[in-house]
Amino acid sequence: MYGSKVPCSGSLVVVLTLFGCNPPGGQPSQTGEQESAEQSSIASPAFEPASASRPGSTTTDQPPRVVFLGDSLTAGLGLPEQVAFPQRIEQELSKRGVEIKVINAGVSGDTSAGGLSRIDWILRQQPDIVVVCLGANDGLRGLSSVMTRRNLNAILDKILEARALPVLLGMKLPPNLGPEYVTRFESIYPTLAIEFEIPLVPFLLEGVAGVASLNLPDGIHPNAAGHRRLAANVLPTIKKVLDKLDSE
Repeated sequence: MYGSKVPCSGSLVVVLTLFGCNPPGGQPSQTGEQESAEQSSIASPAFEPASASRPGSTTTDQPPRVVFLGDSLTAGLGLPEQVAFPQRIEQELSKRGVEIKVINAGVSGDTSAGGLSRIDWILRQQPDIVVVCLGANDGLRGLSSVMTRRNLNAILDKILEARALPVLLGMKLPPNLGPEYVTRFESIYPTLAIEFEIPLVPFLLEGVAGVASLNLPDGIHPNAAGHRRLAANVLPTIKKVLDKLDSE
């Protein structure tokens, strides 16, 4: 069943070194695994007023509201907002006769803790679907993978409590951060997807990371062509969730 959590005990993920630069601080420190991720102090983006119907309702003429909660990848750093992959998904679905209202809640530099600090406000806008694209900056900074998982877990809990449908976008790290840290970090996404029984896009940057022609001159952030590829990576999963929404 979608969104039922299985009991357990319990990017911008293109790291600079992947393109020939070292991230601040190098490998995660041993004490970093015990530190909490920093809270984001950046204000949340503005939303249009939500429809009166509750999430998942098919009794309204309004198209489904799809919030993309993320960092600079989601925001489309260095590009017009309409070029970012969330807006491209909206445009592509419109071409296919499927109307949605995309809300880009990407904040450059945001961490999983920052997303958690914003999620209650975002959910008051009554989204139908929330796409979570967070954790990459946690990895860049070598923050605690335990805290990253806890933050993402809490975000997903809140989305489901609000009766919205979550989608998780996975991240990966290069090996220079150390095999143990990389393994712990990358396992967060499939583990949460299994526990919550929610859709997972294994790696948002598949086919884009490290490809010079698909990134801006900084070698880190996707360019317009790169965002088209990101949209193609995510679109099939969004379409499946929209189909589920229609069937309820």
